[in-house]
Amino acid sequence: MGGARMSVEDARAVTPSCRSANLVEAFAASMELLGPFEARPTIAVAVSGGADSLALALLARDWVAHRGGQVQALVVDHGLRAESAAEAAATVEQLGRAGIPAALLDLVGLARGPALAERARIARYEALAAACRSRGWLHLLLGHHAADQAETLAMRVLRQSSSRGLAGMAALSETRDVRLLRPLLAIEPAALRQFLRAREVAWVEDPSNRDQSALRPRLRQRLGGSGSDSLSFAACHAGLARARDEAAIAAELAEIATLRPEGFAYVAMSPPGARRISIGALAALIQTISGAAYPPSTAQLVDLAANLRLATLAGVRIVRAGSGVILARETAAMAGPIEARAGARWDGRMRLTSRVPLPKGTTIGALGDQAARFRKPTQLPSAVLRTLPALRCGKDLLAVPHLSYVNDGGPTGVAFCFDPPRPAGGACFRPIRVAGQTDAERY
Repeated sequence: MGGARMSVEDARAVTPSCRSANLVEAFAASMELLGPFEARPTIAVAVSGGADSLALALLARDWVAHRGGQVQALVVDHGLRAESAAEAAATVEQLGRAGIPAALLDLVGLARGPALAERARIARYEALAAACRSRGWLHLLLGHHAADQAETLAMRVLRQSSSRGLAGMAALSETRDVRLLRPLLAIEPAALRQFLRAREVAWVEDPSNRDQSALRPRLRQRLGGSGSDSLSFAACHAGLARARDEAAIAAELAEIATLRPEGFAYVAMSPPGARRISIGALAALIQTISGAAYPPSTAQLVDLAANLRLATLAGVRIVRAGSGVILARETAAMAGPIEARAGARWDGRMRLTSRVPLPKGTTIGALGDQAARFRKPTQLPSAVLRTLPALRCGKDLLAVPHLSYVNDGGPTGVAFCFDPPRPAGGACFRPIRVAGQTDAERY
């Protein structure tokens, strides 16, 4: 999708030079472009004990010290190797000697089996995000570097990823809990190891990094450190294009769409009779309303975006409403009832908040057929009413917070927050910028 050309400042691309400049200066340049930060920031760092994350922790310690802030390390023990607990404990001790306080996070219930690497990655990020959320830490540094970016891009090429995926890893990602910062994305791992050797800092080599049964280690061996510059250049080019597209989508949605706390969207069609929306904007809305981790494919959206009409797609219903349309959750696709507790997220998009204890056996589920009793007192269409989260105990309807309904003796002080994994118009992709790239090559 087209849009206004971004300036270099708009792109906010990270431009460390890992060969021509000092590593400390390159790191500082990256961090400045990943801001803003508080006057005295607290920065969390994910540390595995490997060279990359240890170097990152030391660089972050010195960067924060100059700003009167503090750095906090988070060490995750995945428990998949007999040595992992001892290595994690040794890493915590090593960080402490370096003046970096560290917390040890244990992953529980992670078993060997299919998709282990992916499951471990998800569990690790969940543990890190939860730790930052509970402590009120806003910024989390991750140690991905230029070779990691090159491997990621190669993997996505092999998997025939979309143009969005070919942007690689973002230098900055904003989640519901924390800002994920990758200030080393344009820095080669050799520079990080040289940095540690100069300071006589030892690190741990994880044998899983050499496991040739996994795709990433095989690519690492084949790339052998070569081609990182070219692949990083390609990721940067795709990243800047993705950032432009996402900025244009956000602008389009701000003009034509309204997101409601009940979990649906209204899209105004102007001029009257017009039924066109960009594929990117429609994909973003469908992903947000469905609570899905990924948007539907472009092939599924081409015809519908050109003629926005009654349809059901990827767990979302599109129905007419006045001069526009409503995108609401498809009832048949919604999750079943779950236990009601404060913080529970139902259907991947509705989070329960409660200031009072809930009766034992209370569940969250769709209002469903009981929506009929609320049609007169509300202006919400039936397609939306049926999808609203409701609290029940057995067959008894206790509360429908979005409708301000509480039965006699039902729980008060409860609410649902529409909280999908991806906002329709969130922060745009933040790419890296490769040193030496010309203006013509950036756009």
